[in-house]
Amino acid sequence: MTTLSTGPDILTRDALAVLQPGFDGTTAPDWVRRRLGDGLASVALYGRNVTSEEQVTTLTAQLHAERDGLLVAIDEESGDVTRLDVRTGSSFPGNHALGAVDDPDLTRRVARELGRRLAACGVNFDWAPSADVNADPDNPVIGVRSFGADAGLVARHTAAWVEGLQSTGVAACTKHFPGHGDTNVDSHHVVPRIDVDADTLYERELPPFRAAIAAGTQAVMSAHILVSALDAEHPGTLSRRILTDLLRGELGYQGLIVTDAMEMQAISGTYGLEHGVVLAIAAGADAICVGGDRYDENTVLRLRDGLVAAVRSGELPEERLHDAAARVRGLARWTADARRGAQPVEPVPEIGLVAARRALTVTRAAPVTPITEPVYVARFNPTPNIAVGSETPWGVAAELRRMLPGSTDGTFTGDGAGEEALAAANGRRLVAVVRDEHRHDWMRSALDVLLAARPDTVVVEMGVPQAPPRSALHIATYGAARVCGVAAAEAVIAG
Repeated sequence: MTTLSTGPDILTRDALAVLQPGFDGTTAPDWVRRRLGDGLASVALYGRNVTSEEQVTTLTAQLHAERDGLLVAIDEESGDVTRLDVRTGSSFPGNHALGAVDDPDLTRRVARELGRRLAACGVNFDWAPSADVNADPDNPVIGVRSFGADAGLVARHTAAWVEGLQSTGVAACTKHFPGHGDTNVDSHHVVPRIDVDADTLYERELPPFRAAIAAGTQAVMSAHILVSALDAEHPGTLSRRILTDLLRGELGYQGLIVTDAMEMQAISGTYGLEHGVVLAIAAGADAICVGGDRYDENTVLRLRDGLVAAVRSGELPEERLHDAAARVRGLARWTADARRGAQPVEPVPEIGLVAARRALTVTRAAPVTPITEPVYVARFNPTPNIAVGSETPWGVAAELRRMLPGSTDGTFTGDGAGEEALAAANGRRLVAVVRDEHRHDWMRSALDVLLAARPDTVVVEMGVPQAPPRSALHIATYGAARVCGVAAAEAVIAG
């Protein structure tokens, strides 16, 4: 091992610099302020840190005051995965809706408006967009987070999204490399395995990442997935073959590589959190995402000390850690320079609803009786994946209560959900709201019950519209963002 001429203090600061931790609370904790002075160069915001844009602006101002060149990251994909609008549902449709419209300029404008809002709140690094090609419609974790199942479509919209966001001085982070779309398990729980051949990987999974690199994405996020054609032993986040040889070498990418959340069981449950962090940096990652599960100062210090110990033992080359820390600081400089050089962005708050309306697919299988009286909205609620979370409201009930005063609603799940919803409706016209009907037998059975008893039931699919329409009026929104619910409610009223 070649030793750099750096003292222990520099080594410790480098170890802190590669960490991107979350924290609890809606103000800056004392421990975060203290560690920013010690070398911590990034923090991450989650839904638990957000109550309003004004509050986030105050919080980030506190953080930036502690350190010049601070990266404030957020996992804001829009659509189903939102942190800025965690309490209300997103003001922007997600990727699947934008892919359904297939207007890259619209995607660029949506991302620009999102970037404007993030920049105004003091956030300068967004862990988005998802560039995964949704090759497996039963994918439990990607789904509507993907622009679609066609590599070319995903590539052009990934590039447009990156361009739109970064035009505001907010760095994009294209994920989940080398592609999480062809998985049927969730890496929050286990290590997904992709066994496609190398040709399929290069032709289907990699084009969106090539497009993002060409568009200038400032960061790429690794996936905790085992891709046997590339590395049969290590998941992407821990694979030198994937991060260094493929992403840096073959694809020529020179920006920041950040890991997906290291507390996910695919890493922490298999390798242990501290050892996993060391392996990720050694493989070529530059920044460590950690903190989605309320990690605290003790965790940050354990990870810092683990990295320092790995350098001193020879397990992790000091040059690798130093290079990683330098890339983190370099991205912070880019955000500052880009923000100063960015052209003023006029607010376009209506662009999200415009896009959501354009994304709708309305199928009328039979003449539809206009809806003018209050309805009963039955929402069939699947267990949300961890990326989406359970805090964010979704559906069409709130909008239909506003448009059709007197409308009521209920949430149902599991066996017998259809009978329960039918009884609760008590003879009123039904609007059934589903999410990924094709993935849930109980949900499909519930619709069978409703449509047999009430053929005039309106079905609103707010997930991937894989199941064929079978109601007189079927509305596909391609996502469950708040604006998708507004657009769907309008379509319900219009018939």
